[in-house]
Amino acid sequence: MENKRPLSPHIQIYRWHISSLVSISHRITGIINIIAISLICILACTLMLGEDSYKIIDTFFNSVFGKFIILGMTWSFSFQILSEIRHLAMDLGYGFELKTTKITGLIVIIGSVILTISFYLIGKNLL
Repeated sequence: MENKRPLSPHIQIYRWHISSLVSISHRITGIINIIAISLICILACTLMLGEDSYKIIDTFFNSVFGKFIILGMTWSFSFQILSEIRHLAMDLGYGFELKTTKITGLIVIIGSVILTISFYLIGKNLL
């Protein structure tokens, strides 16, 4: 028997799917969110040190880099929430068809961007 096919999907022949992208991104955003929540707790603790600490943190978050960090954390939280809702539906036994997984994957990706932009615009109008 001459079988020249690889035993497992090889990187040269494997095509990425939206489900793979969402799954890997879900894991990465979970790690980012743990780090972000830890930093938020540390920042909240430093705010109790007084007005000088508040000024330093306020200056950082009003910088371009600080705003980028806030937008990144907002996207990460939004992506994680939508992906968790998708996983909850799958845990209940829904959404395993190929077409449905593509649609829900796109909803997670596009929805997280829309939520991030929405939160940005809400925050911009409230401040």
